[in-house]
Amino acid sequence: MTDGPDLAERFAAWQDLGFDPHHCPVRDVLSHLGDKWTTLIIASLAGGTRRFGAIHRVIPDISKRMLTQTLRDLERDGLVTRHVFPTSPPSVEYSLTPLGGSLLRPLAGLVDWAERNHPAIRAARTRFQAEP
Repeated sequence: MTDGPDLAERFAAWQDLGFDPHHCPVRDVLSHLGDKWTTLIIASLAGGTRRFGAIHRVIPDISKRMLTQTLRDLERDGLVTRHVFPTSPPSVEYSLTPLGGSLLRPLAGLVDWAERNHPAIRAARTRFQAEP
């Protein structure tokens, strides 16, 4: 576990700043990126541009309202770009920006970890629930 000490040092530095959300990347950036919808939307856009309906089809359990809000948040953060076509009704496409694309490699590492450890985590949850 070579990154542990470095992470501990970073955590200490954030504590020194009083966990000010403007200086703490976990509170300002990672808390938003860590929610399940953001991760799934970014993964859905990793293969290229998609229309709103296409994103919704590949993530069917997200409400349209939540999808709209999450896409707006991603656009606000500069991770996703939105292109509106002047059709009737207007069609809208979403794609990752270069900044959003730079997130794919670290996100892929986290997804790999989740896939490898999912069975162990589910087993731990089952054991925990079975404890008196």
